[in-house]
Amino acid sequence: MQTLIPLQSNEEGSVGSHKPLTTDIVVPDGGFEAWRTIIGAWLVLFATFGYVFTFGVYEDFYAREYLANYSPSSISWIGSFQLMMPFLLGPFAGKIFDDGGFHALEISGGLIFTFSVFMLSLAKPGQYYQIFLAQAVGMGLGLGLTFVPTLGIVVHHFRRKRGLASGIALSGSSIGATIFPITSSQLINKLGFGQTIRVTGALIPPCLVLGNCLMRTRLPPRSKRAAAPKPDIKSFFREATYMWAVVGMFFSLLGLYFPIIYIQLFSVQHAVDSTLAFYSVAMMNIAGAVVRVLANHLGDLFGPFNVQLICSVCCGAIIWAMLSIRNGASLIIISLLYGAFSGAWLSLAFACFASLARTPEEVGARTGIALALVSIGVLVSAPIQGALLRDTFVWINAVAFATTMMFAGTACTAVTRTLRSRQTKDWRA
Repeated sequence: MQTLIPLQSNEEGSVGSHKPLTTDIVVPDGGFEAWRTIIGAWLVLFATFGYVFTFGVYEDFYAREYLANYSPSSISWIGSFQLMMPFLLGPFAGKIFDDGGFHALEISGGLIFTFSVFMLSLAKPGQYYQIFLAQAVGMGLGLGLTFVPTLGIVVHHFRRKRGLASGIALSGSSIGATIFPITSSQLINKLGFGQTIRVTGALIPPCLVLGNCLMRTRLPPRSKRAAAPKPDIKSFFREATYMWAVVGMFFSLLGLYFPIIYIQLFSVQHAVDSTLAFYSVAMMNIAGAVVRVLANHLGDLFGPFNVQLICSVCCGAIIWAMLSIRNGASLIIISLLYGAFSGAWLSLAFACFASLARTPEEVGARTGIALALVSIGVLVSAPIQGALLRDTFVWINAVAFATTMMFAGTACTAVTRTLRSRQTKDWRA
């Protein structure tokens, strides 16, 4: 089944013609070009966002060897800044994407990301600024330019199946976040820091080039859609549903990443086998890759906010349940459950904001602005949690904070879901 999006264009496309003619852009909800684009998006997210999650491996290496003179809190700023950049650059990338600059963003972002990875391999021990510039600023900038357009391109090809398609594309980041950290951890003691990054980084250029070749846009550039109104950015801030969704995402992101960052350390300190503890993050990402697809499909059927609300409640409960980890079995259960629900939550967040757009032209702007507004939460979450842990590792403080923030975000999501349901007169919000 195809969906038609009415747009305005000049009659017969003639220059100087002022008579408007309504044309239809076909949104196929499938087909070779649409699914080829999803494969391309999968490859880009695998190589960029998936690679970013190797920071967990390097953070441990930095603390023990490469940046031993710096505190763990200082080192955590590298990862936090890196994860913040795709959120902060959301409005910039979203606007260029809406204006028809999809491939320009993908190519420039891919080049910056690849260059920064190989520059990181040249960083010297004890040189914090070199690592920060390459890993936090450079890789963060490259990710920031590619992330929103890679997700936004789904709108050009899918409407009813948008959540399912987004979930499949986002599973690439989960698979990358499983393969790259395990590979880096196995190689770093054998090959050393620089060579490990060069070996793993060699996978990035082919994935980005092939991904960019596979992806295709369908909406014409805004300059060729003169009669199509530009998004009214100010109206977003007057829209209660949108702002409640933004506030909910901000609170949730203050707690969401806590298990991903700290579950390995918590497990080791509570007598769980260190080898099994290392694979806890990999278990999370594998579970997230599978459930992201299912959760987004359920979002298509029952409404993205309804499904995200369930995921939010479960994430908050599982963060608190981290305190019960005392053996391998409990670690495996917590890791798989949290990976499933947190992965679903992250992918549904973008489907939720896309569902609030009144027209396809608003998707990039709405998503980008929301990401920028919540970027501060991403930046400060790990340092706040680290400060609450203190040098003596008082786990109850950090766990309670992360759980509270997650439930605060859940409450905001409930408000958003209620408002959206009233607007649409449909319980599938």
